[in-house]
Amino acid sequence: MQPEATAIQVDPADAVIERQREAARHHRLEVVFRDGDAGGEAAPEVAVIPPGGCWMGSRANEHGARPVEQPRHEVHFERAFAITRGAIRRREYFAFLEASGHRRPRPYSWNDPEFPMYNVSADDAEAYARWLSDVTGHSYRLPTEAEWEYAARAGTDTMFCFGDRIRREEVNCAGGLHCTRGLFFCGIGKPVPVGSLPPNAWGLYEVHGNVQEFTQDHWCDAYPGGPRPGDRAYQSIDRKYRYLRAVRGGSWFDPPGACRSGSRARRHQDEFDLNLGFRLVREISA
Repeated sequence: MQPEATAIQVDPADAVIERQREAARHHRLEVVFRDGDAGGEAAPEVAVIPPGGCWMGSRANEHGARPVEQPRHEVHFERAFAITRGAIRRREYFAFLEASGHRRPRPYSWNDPEFPMYNVSADDAEAYARWLSDVTGHSYRLPTEAEWEYAARAGTDTMFCFGDRIRREEVNCAGGLHCTRGLFFCGIGKPVPVGSLPPNAWGLYEVHGNVQEFTQDHWCDAYPGGPRPGDRAYQSIDRKYRYLRAVRGGSWFDPPGACRSGSRARRHQDEFDLNLGFRLVREISA
């Protein structure tokens, strides 16, 4: 049986946005800001995510829900954090490559500098986060799975931040019959530039589809019980899972069911692919 929301209630959209504004005011930040320049490029834009909590995971009756997305459980965040509004762009990542000499990704024909960075591993993402932390003086890192889902949901409890059904102009996925407002098999077969599609209530772009996004967490076949703090990444004691990362959001290659807020998949930390990227958390000091 799926739990009913008790301690955590779904607020109206206006209240969700006001919570974000209050958190930004408390920390004397803009709701959306950036930390100056990074390697000759503007540092990535980040949005403040307020303290709070959500139900993490999928209801058993959601289209595409799998046992690995259960049990549905409460996660809480005592402190605000910030997260990049979209996946890290190619131009942002290439500024890091030029400045650091880090190994270059396998080339492909998608050269738009506004595309999300692809063909990078979790190790590459973490190297970029360390570099960005050094050049800005602020702490950047991959999000935990819980941080990713809380930020993506933005106060919603539906399959997508837009509701239980999506339109083609909201999500770049492979299309399909289920979970959509009408039948479409019209995926474009590649990413779109970051920031092309409508944001969620907290100003985050492409949390559904476009590219899958790495998190800190090792893979697990079922969630631990809750309630639990959401800022702690899961670290597996099982050797076979230590090199597997949880990825979130689905991609241009995936059907709608794989792009839900609660959907998750696993990828090897050294794996790279055309539908695999990342966004980063920027920590906010107390």
